[in-house]
Amino acid sequence: MKVLHPTLTKVPWVLAALVLVVGVLLNLFAPQPYTGLPLLAAAPLVAGAMLSFRSALAVVCVTCVVSVAVDIERGRPATPLLVDLAVVGTIGVLALAVNRLIARQGRDLALARDVAEAAQRAVLPDPPRVVGPLAVAAGYTAAHAEARIGGDLFAVQETPFGVRMIIGDVRGKGIAAVAAVAVAIGAFRQEAEHAPTVDTLGRRMDEAMARAAAQGGPVISTEGFTTAVLAEVSADGEVVSLVNRGHPPPYLAHDGRLVRLDPTVPQLPLGVGLGDIAPADPVAADVVRLPPGASLLLVTDGVTEARDRRGTFYDPVASRRMRRRFRDPDALVDALTDDVGRWTEGEHEDDMAILVVTRRDLSHAG
Repeated sequence: MKVLHPTLTKVPWVLAALVLVVGVLLNLFAPQPYTGLPLLAAAPLVAGAMLSFRSALAVVCVTCVVSVAVDIERGRPATPLLVDLAVVGTIGVLALAVNRLIARQGRDLALARDVAEAAQRAVLPDPPRVVGPLAVAAGYTAAHAEARIGGDLFAVQETPFGVRMIIGDVRGKGIAAVAAVAVAIGAFRQEAEHAPTVDTLGRRMDEAMARAAAQGGPVISTEGFTTAVLAEVSADGEVVSLVNRGHPPPYLAHDGRLVRLDPTVPQLPLGVGLGDIAPADPVAADVVRLPPGASLLLVTDGVTEARDRRGTFYDPVASRRMRRRFRDPDALVDALTDDVGRWTEGEHEDDMAILVVTRRDLSHAG
């Protein structure tokens, strides 16, 4: 849980006290017939909106006492004194009611966010740290801190054909996006164990998503398509086979360089509902060597479509901060996350998922 700096926690108290003091001074020294009652009444409102219930109650009581004391000091008759007290007291009661309402809404919002985050973590758990010859790291940055749920997805799985992985982006946001992510991840985990090639894996995922759409599930063919990169690392870790289904291309990081791996044959995203016009013949995957210590970097468009204040898109290949060797996949994830944040000055227009697999150097193992 994020803890506020002590100075920030004092600001509401200072503001409430300042309003109260200024109201008293106006009551005592302002020319007649003006009084500082409006500012006195504002102090409970400030406290009710910004402080805890007990603190707000204390401010309300102090304000009522101060209102009576100032009226007595100025020699006001009993009737105006009681009217002023009634005004301050009524506003104080309203401020306390607002305080309870804000607290209740905050609890409801926190509960909803926690449920949504738990749902997403159930659908999209963290990948294993080590799979076969690979070390693995992943990162996820939501576009808005209060929205911890989105449509980016990734998964890594060891199969009889090697280590297979996916990174993708479901169109849409919120609970509907998470439901679509569940379909895509479920299809990947099922078919990755049986599809003989990554191209076949993509085709079978298409079929699974089409079945979900036909059954009235969360994946709608005209809206719920998923861009994805499917990758397979051989059992010895030497080569990577890639199939890109309409997704931002991955990168190969090695010896302080980043190389973008554009697809030889661009393909349609998963689940677009155009299976009838898709090529009937299998599409050969792009094959890339993965030297020991090299990393395959897969990202979503939250990285490639990040913009600076001039509207320029972020390019990790052009960034000098990314031209260095990284000791492990976690360091690469952290460096890219920080570099995108620096480029956008902390503003993210889209969710950002990063998946890195690094071939471990097993020559010195044992």
